[in-house]
Amino acid sequence: MTAPAAVLFDFSGTLFRLEEDESWFTDLRVGDDEQIDGRLQAELMRRMTQPVGSVVTLDDDGHRAWEARDLDPAMHRAAYLAVLKASGVHRVEHAEALYDKVIDPSSWTPYPDTARVLHGLADRGVPVAVVSNIAFDLRAAFDLLGVHDTVAHYALSFEVGAVKPDAAIFRSAVDALGVDPASCLMVGDSEEADGGAQALGMSFALLDPLPTSERPSALLDAVAAHGLALA
Repeated sequence: MTAPAAVLFDFSGTLFRLEEDESWFTDLRVGDDEQIDGRLQAELMRRMTQPVGSVVTLDDDGHRAWEARDLDPAMHRAAYLAVLKASGVHRVEHAEALYDKVIDPSSWTPYPDTARVLHGLADRGVPVAVVSNIAFDLRAAFDLLGVHDTVAHYALSFEVGAVKPDAAIFRSAVDALGVDPASCLMVGDSEEADGGAQALGMSFALLDPLPTSERPSALLDAVAAHGLALA
């Protein structure tokens, strides 16, 4: 097996996961001032992180913001505040507080093997790009983990102007790395979005976006399965 010349990773559900703290919901209310239970907490987090597809019914303005959410920070904010409102979080200050957690890089939890796989690839001289549908700068999450220098390029939709599965966002990453897309591996948690890399001839590894405590080695296993076993 020929090992990939470069590896591209998705961010959410692949290298990091947004895992809520109970304190985020202490003062949050829905509907007629009801407290949020664990089931609704989980559902709200799913709606805030689902990579593709519509999560709630939105009005025309909300729908336009949703369609453009990963290309413009203002549209991203408008879209997710609309999602929270449609989900019953009617107090603007409550919705804004939760949204601010979502876009705070320090809120994102790395998977147990994220640092190991990134450092391992760097040690082997395999360049890495992060390719994400996102409208905020996630680089600080990598700084906090101490792995920012292991990522050669960030292809973020709001900076590139293209959203996965559009081949343009993957092309921007491989062009920046200076590699042939057919020699690359894309690792992500969405067949629809991340699997778009296959249109350029890339190999693709699909991961399950499980809680970080339940997925100790999927990243290492994915690259090993494609010829990059890391110590």
